[in-house]
Amino acid sequence: MRLLLDENLPKRLKLDFPEHEVFTVRDKEWNGVKNGELLKLMLENDFDALLTFDKNLQHQQNFSKYTITVFVLTAQINTYMELTKLSSQINDHLKSGKLAIGPIVIHAD
Repeated sequence: MRLLLDENLPKRLKLDFPEHEVFTVRDKEWNGVKNGELLKLMLENDFDALLTFDKNLQHQQNFSKYTITVFVLTAQINTYMELTKLSSQINDHLKSGKLAIGPIVIHAD
């Protein structure tokens, strides 16, 4: 699957998804692009899911318009050491093969 890491996530998180094609917003030179436009760009570029730390995104976007999965990562802080703990949950969703459209909130157990 093609995954995009939002600019609010550490790029090192890419390493946690070796079976997938993972890009950062910076890799695609989409820094500063607003959420709605970002989701549109993702669809145009055949991305399957966005990983973000932005808790508001799930309430700001109309997901009937943007048929994409958004993993909303919830942790105390957005450091690699904290967020890597959530990667196994994300990988479980990715392995299922069929992702739900819209936000999937991922938080520490």
